[in-house]
Amino acid sequence: MARCTAPIRGHSSAAAAAACPACRNRSGYRSSYRYDNYTPSYSSSSGGSGGNGGGVSSSTKPRWSKSGSSVSYTTTQVQSLTPIRETVEKRAAEQPDLRDVFLCHAWDDRQGVAKELHDLLEAAGVKVWFSEKDLSLGVPMMRAIDKGLANSRVGLVLVTPAFLNRLPKEGVADKELSALLARNQLIPIVHNTTYEALRNVSPLLASRTGLDTGEDTLAVVATKISELITI
Repeated sequence: MARCTAPIRGHSSAAAAAACPACRNRSGYRSSYRYDNYTPSYSSSSGGSGGNGGGVSSSTKPRWSKSGSSVSYTTTQVQSLTPIRETVEKRAAEQPDLRDVFLCHAWDDRQGVAKELHDLLEAAGVKVWFSEKDLSLGVPMMRAIDKGLANSRVGLVLVTPAFLNRLPKEGVADKELSALLARNQLIPIVHNTTYEALRNVSPLLASRTGLDTGEDTLAVVATKISELITI
């Protein structure tokens, strides 16, 4: 007589039961398999094709999303933003007087999309460190990022065609950018360009997935940032 291969704790899946010589022919085994011990870290639902190159994408609700919020995140966004949220929580506890975010942008965007994003963030209640208000002209980008991040919980890097043109001229060293990314403080926001174009200029910055106005409107991006930094 065939013996069950998992006689004590039972099989972990219907597929495992089907492979067992003793259980494969039991009627009702598949329907009796329970998932009671499985608890997802966030809820998800299937959606249409998204920014992952097509196919089925999923939308999720991260743990920091407000109750009743209508904003959904992709699984990739949740995975990339979770370490940022942990940094926000840590810095908020240690330095409660910091501003919420530092907005890094190209000079040419200061009166355009950078100001638009700044205004949307402030309208959502986010305290923004913005060069137009808080920084003297002529300060190199890396020095601005360091100063801005020192006074803010996280940094937003607005990646636009103008930013891509400026980035190589700033002489941003890999070790400097690597150190900033290692702090889990930088969030790239890609606008009117692509991560592929960013990767050609800065593979390190492109390695950190953030938000993309090709997937969300700028207003939705601002809402997601607001939820992310609100304690």
